[in-house]
Amino acid sequence: MTTLAFDDAGVDVVYEGTEFRLERDLIEEAIGKPYPEVTDHEVLKMVAEQPSLSGEPRRIADIIR
Repeated sequence: MTTLAFDDAGVDVVYEGTEFRLERDLIEEAIGKPYPEVTDHEVLKMVAEQPSLSGEPRRIADIIR
């Protein structure tokens, strides 16, 4: 199971029991758009090879409000 916790500066990730942080700049560079416009599904795809995506993608700007 993968857990994502978003804030203004990046994302705290727990992936298969390993905790790490993805910084905002890294996410913007990898996805190619501003951090607030990136979706949770896009971040999950960065972390997991074949993520289980459920529900509608949510923009980070909407999550951290």
